[in-house]
Amino acid sequence: MTTLGKSANEGIKDASQYLRGTILEGLANTATGSLSKDDQQLTKFHGIYQQDDRDIRKERRAKKLEPAYSFMIRVRVPGGVSSPQQWLDMDRIAQEHANGAIKLTTRQAFQFHGVIKSNLKKSIAEINEALFDTLAACGDVNRNVMCNPNPMQSKVHGEVLQLATEISDHLSPRTGAYHEIWIDDGTGEKVKVTYDPPRIDDIADPEEPIYGKHYLPRKFKTVIAVPPSNDVDIYAHCLGYIAILEGDDNIVGYNVTVGGGMGMTHGNEDTFPRLADVMGFCTPEQAVTVGEAVVRVQRDFGNRDVRTNARLKYTVERMGLDAFRDEVEKLCGFKLGKPRDFTFEDNGDRYGWIEDHLGNHHYTMFVENGRVRDTDDYPMMTGLREIAKVHEGDFRLTANQNLIISNISPEKKKEIEKLLTEYKMIDSHERSALRLNSMACVALPTCGLALAESQRYLPDLVSELDEVLDDAGLRHDAITIRMTGCPNGCARPYIAEIGFVGRAPGKYNLYLGGGFAGQRLSKLYA
Repeated sequence: MTTLGKSANEGIKDASQYLRGTILEGLANTATGSLSKDDQQLTKFHGIYQQDDRDIRKERRAKKLEPAYSFMIRVRVPGGVSSPQQWLDMDRIAQEHANGAIKLTTRQAFQFHGVIKSNLKKSIAEINEALFDTLAACGDVNRNVMCNPNPMQSKVHGEVLQLATEISDHLSPRTGAYHEIWIDDGTGEKVKVTYDPPRIDDIADPEEPIYGKHYLPRKFKTVIAVPPSNDVDIYAHCLGYIAILEGDDNIVGYNVTVGGGMGMTHGNEDTFPRLADVMGFCTPEQAVTVGEAVVRVQRDFGNRDVRTNARLKYTVERMGLDAFRDEVEKLCGFKLGKPRDFTFEDNGDRYGWIEDHLGNHHYTMFVENGRVRDTDDYPMMTGLREIAKVHEGDFRLTANQNLIISNISPEKKKEIEKLLTEYKMIDSHERSALRLNSMACVALPTCGLALAESQRYLPDLVSELDEVLDDAGLRHDAITIRMTGCPNGCARPYIAEIGFVGRAPGKYNLYLGGGFAGQRLSKLYA
């Protein structure tokens, strides 16, 4: 195992008492709206980022006021599936504790922005009451597990959703800190956790049998794709499972991918985006065991000295795929099979109405940059609230920041279609193909890493580009365009056909040539 190195975060984790730190004391301190720097790192493991409104930072500094601190809360939603009641709960929390909007993320999760410190504990307790949680939504652990939500493949959706949930549960941190800090009922009882399927074998750590005291060197992301759709962008993630089907509804196993990742640092040639490699094939019964083994190899071989080189992609790049596979197979106790053939056709969503093999209906709507809110001319948030009150199926968040109102019975379709029309959502996808394949991260004013605009600017840029596309007769030609405010690449710009990566206010690196199915990296053009 790599010895404890010079990365400051390793020292913070070492001293944290399994992610407890002084978070409780910081929450009780009413003299400031912020938490200590160390606790800001630890709260990421609890699904929370401290932010401030950068639009008014200079003004507040001039008045000798501390920044307008608030917090982003990310809600884990394995596979992106939410019940109508959970949607209503998220809506209410957004209205009562956040900035009145819901953000659908690029990794099938909910985000709330603008939560002040005094509302943090209540917000997270209510998220847990809604049967979601925020544990491991951020931090140096396995994060929200994504899976293909496509209703056209609804015969296998239940199986991949079950696997996503099993991986999420199995790789969740076991520390009692989350419940003690956010939802302690006063009894002091720790939540008991069972392991199914069982762990490979324990390390000598009763509190964190998979992760150990220092968790992973960096964040870890897992996805499940069902060909021919690569809507989860399998090659952009640390660990991936590509479902191999016989017929339309029989998953015989998964090709396992490792070593993908989007982030890099401007001016640092030792950092780079990387596509995942196909490591081998496993059966459905072996999938969770393989996932744990990949996590454990990264835990033991990942770079804990230099945080910018700590992601799994650098571990695979440094070790080589064959050596990495050998370590995984040692832990698993079995050999991976030879990868099976598959084909990806695209990484977008299929909009509008779809009827499945059971006669149920699904409506996929376009949500620009994942921002669910009301405006004067588009009351989307209210409309979805009204639909959730009568809907008997589920909501599915897509990896492209869109929303599927899913499993609508034939009897309910007319009622929901009427609400979609009333609240101007029935034609949400009547946009240019470029806009329908656009994606942006949050960036300014809240993200502390942002160097340039993204979410607030991309819609205007697409409008300008639409005029050019109209003149060229390309309005209905699907082209992926993505923008991020910094090089971390949360909107996965390096595999888009057109990618903008923020360098400074009003300045971007332009990347061109990514594959339409997310299978090829783009190149820096200007």
